[in-house]
Amino acid sequence: MTAPADILLVDDDADLLRLMTMRLTAAGYQVQAVASAEAALAHLAVKLPSLVITDVRLPGLDGLALFDELRASHPSLPVILLTAHGSIPDAVDATTRGAHAYLTKPYDAKELLARIQQALRVNAPGPAPFDGDGDWRREIISRSPRMAEVLAEARLVAATDASVLISGDSGTGKELLARALHRASPRAGKPFIAVNCGAIPEALLESELFGHVKGAFTGAQGHRQGLIPAAHGGTVFLDEIGDMPLALQVKLLRVLQERVVRPVGSNDAVAVDVRVLSATHRDLELAMSEGQFRPDLYYRLNVVRLALPALGERREDIALLAQHFLAALAARHHKRVKGFAPDALEALVTAPWPGNVRQLYNVVEQVCVLATAPLVPLAQVQRALQMPSAEVLNYQQAKQRFERDYLNRLLKLTSGHVAEAARLADRNRTEFYRLMQKHGLDPQLFRDDPQSALSDFGDSKRPGESGT
Repeated sequence: MTAPADILLVDDDADLLRLMTMRLTAAGYQVQAVASAEAALAHLAVKLPSLVITDVRLPGLDGLALFDELRASHPSLPVILLTAHGSIPDAVDATTRGAHAYLTKPYDAKELLARIQQALRVNAPGPAPFDGDGDWRREIISRSPRMAEVLAEARLVAATDASVLISGDSGTGKELLARALHRASPRAGKPFIAVNCGAIPEALLESELFGHVKGAFTGAQGHRQGLIPAAHGGTVFLDEIGDMPLALQVKLLRVLQERVVRPVGSNDAVAVDVRVLSATHRDLELAMSEGQFRPDLYYRLNVVRLALPALGERREDIALLAQHFLAALAARHHKRVKGFAPDALEALVTAPWPGNVRQLYNVVEQVCVLATAPLVPLAQVQRALQMPSAEVLNYQQAKQRFERDYLNRLLKLTSGHVAEAARLADRNRTEFYRLMQKHGLDPQLFRDDPQSALSDFGDSKRPGESGT
């Protein structure tokens, strides 16, 4: 059950303070009432509330000065101002500088409760306190009950040596969870090595994982230790395991079963002691049914499964993450931006996030870099949210991706027959081979019968091709 939100009331009118306390307590909130800004600051030094409601006109330090103090020290703490008609211009100015809202006296009780609910929905004063030795999950910023369930399971399994498969959409933070599992495990003092199986060309992946000896293949000028042996005693994280070629899946399964690695080109096996964590955004059950992923490897990897929710399923974390990212990025880019305007934060919380936390980070970085005021305005957030995707490629990256996808489609269409694929592409065979080598593509992987590879070295020239 979620604990009730803490509200700090600041007003020198004792009767109004008593009435508001009664109404908010009846609405289910925990209320602390004080009669001056000085008393409010003293209270804040001991405990940070979820929300501050303050009168603008106070004896001594007034409510606007209190708001400025709060904005400087706690930029994400929502503040609602209560104002008489004479101080409305000041209150309006404060809302442009980040006050969540202002209400005129005598205030409407229903409107006040609606404003409080809105402020609490889109604001969060800080990360949830860690439980005991919570440093293990320090990179995972969350208050979400969904994430709390995942982290509780992760904390339990971390103490074991069981293989863990982390599933979730791209950008949900699978590697962060893997690092947290490693930090919470008995292997924390040993290496953590992450390998993105989808980012390494297939021709190089075996050598990267297992290592190679001198002369194992063209260009192997010396011995190289693989990433799995390099993680000896620690943890290896195989990201996007669903993209691993079938031939390599067999060799990985042997490593998991026998706890030995055989470098490429070597006759000697090397003993390894590693814990394997893996992650994927693919549906591995579907991949198995289509013959693209080995069931025996799947069951080896999927001893325990942790499923990360999409950002849209943990919206209570969006404001918290946005403020956390903004603070870190402002320091990195030497910007004096302190937070988001209330309507800007509302736009972030209600936006769709197909790219999940990674997309949120990119949006926050964009608004931080372009910020010209202490608070990010709504218009700037709206411009950033109009980006077509979380991933914006430059021209060269887009060209590389198109080339690889195009070659893949042609080789699939022709079942790996290079001469036919080159003909369809209107390129000579030599150039087509050069393009395949550039992108690490092996035509034999696209064939039902590997022996048919010999046909490409026979008499399958294009009409009119000289062969020189």
